[in-house]
Amino acid sequence: MVSSVLCRCVASPPPDPTASASSSASSPASVDPCGGAVCGGPDHRLRLWSLFQTLDVNRDGGLCVNDLAVGLRRLGLHRTEGELRKIVQAGDKDLDGQLDFEEFVHYLQDHEKKLRLVFKSLDKKNDGRIDAQEIMQSLRDLGVKISEQQAEKILKSMDKNGTMTIDWHEWRDYHLLHPVENIPEIILYWKHSTIFDVGENLTVPDEFTVEERQTGMWWRHLVAGGGAGAVSRTCTAPLDRLKVLMQVHASRSNNMCIVGGFTQMIREGGARSLWRGNGINVLKIAPESAIKFMAYEQIKRLIGSDQETLRIHERLVAGSLAGAIAQSSIYPMEVLKTRMALRKTGQYSGMLDCARKILAREGMAAFYKGYVPNMLGIIPYAGIDLAVYETLKNAWLQRYAVNSADPGVFVLLACGTMSSTCGQLASYPLALVRTRMQAQASMEGAPEVTMSSLFKQILRTEGAFGLYRGLAPNFMKVIPAVSISYVVYENLKITLGVQSR
Repeated sequence: MVSSVLCRCVASPPPDPTASASSSASSPASVDPCGGAVCGGPDHRLRLWSLFQTLDVNRDGGLCVNDLAVGLRRLGLHRTEGELRKIVQAGDKDLDGQLDFEEFVHYLQDHEKKLRLVFKSLDKKNDGRIDAQEIMQSLRDLGVKISEQQAEKILKSMDKNGTMTIDWHEWRDYHLLHPVENIPEIILYWKHSTIFDVGENLTVPDEFTVEERQTGMWWRHLVAGGGAGAVSRTCTAPLDRLKVLMQVHASRSNNMCIVGGFTQMIREGGARSLWRGNGINVLKIAPESAIKFMAYEQIKRLIGSDQETLRIHERLVAGSLAGAIAQSSIYPMEVLKTRMALRKTGQYSGMLDCARKILAREGMAAFYKGYVPNMLGIIPYAGIDLAVYETLKNAWLQRYAVNSADPGVFVLLACGTMSSTCGQLASYPLALVRTRMQAQASMEGAPEVTMSSLFKQILRTEGAFGLYRGLAPNFMKVIPAVSISYVVYENLKITLGVQSR
């Protein structure tokens, strides 16, 4: 029964779960290219219903963990309680703890797409079959070494016709109703925070495969990402400095435009002044990335997940905490970056002189001004950036990932740009308040303010628009920053010998 549930037609799309069995019967050729001769065509939904009824042992119209355990055992399939719980969690859209028929059908269709991606990644020869050598090679890529005898044993467990190879149907039938997760190729191709640097390092860190961690490729990815960030930030530094000036000095009475801002900077300090604050902005990449990565790995262990990769909400929690730890560690450099960007010609001789004067005049507390809004900004930025990126990624995988999880350069850049932009937009008012608090002492006669009082003051004097001063140059730098960081990242990967598949 289980092996005959899914269509045997390789080319056929999954059946529409909203279509009725009667409508399917009226046009079998439109559903199955084989015309139903092989896969049973119009009976497909009836077959799913038959399987659903077989698994629904207590006849309550829903499949809970106990139903699946008993029903699958009757069909000769043994799954652990943890595996069955993952199946229910993956398909349970209304969160009632069980799968109704529509959820069951949707889960199987989504499951088949994931299985096809895994099958394609294992099929190194691209001949539609997996042999022992391909299994050995794929596991070796993931850092697991097995003998040929062990690979053949794995094959025999799935091989129905004794050919010692597994075709797509044997693979799919064997893994039916078995949770599929942690597809290495999706992790490999869909790098996000390692590649994209838009000046705000608040994104959730990327996952690395077992192979990347064991072979040392992870640090090459981080070095390549750091180098790409340095080049990207340097190229877009004039726009970043203009953003800071507009955040601090622009108001209703001082309406600073983009052209006027650039003209003012060049008139005051020449063309070189456009890059004020960029040195410290580039220097903080290395410690921030390293601290965030190490903190993220430790928090993953504390969460206690036994998976290679975390679920989305776990990644958000671990990434936000890691970001908070990293930001806390390097926050004085953030204050220095703002002060250096706002400085007048001759005010400081360099970064160390700036730090020394701030410490002498304002004390150690000055290096943590704006700390609270900065920490609060991590959650909306990281959360929305991750959510949008994962939504776009999953939408692409669902619709277009037939033979490979590789999205291509354009899709990757588009998803990264859109998610970063949404994350910045959500956290921008907090970033503006943070910058103004960091700049307090550099503004003569400015009173000491708190985060809440500054919010109220901006809303009272400038309205809601005042919380988005400097947004235009900030968005103007996103596309060039993403493009430059991606190109440099890819070239640095080649230089550092990072393997690409």
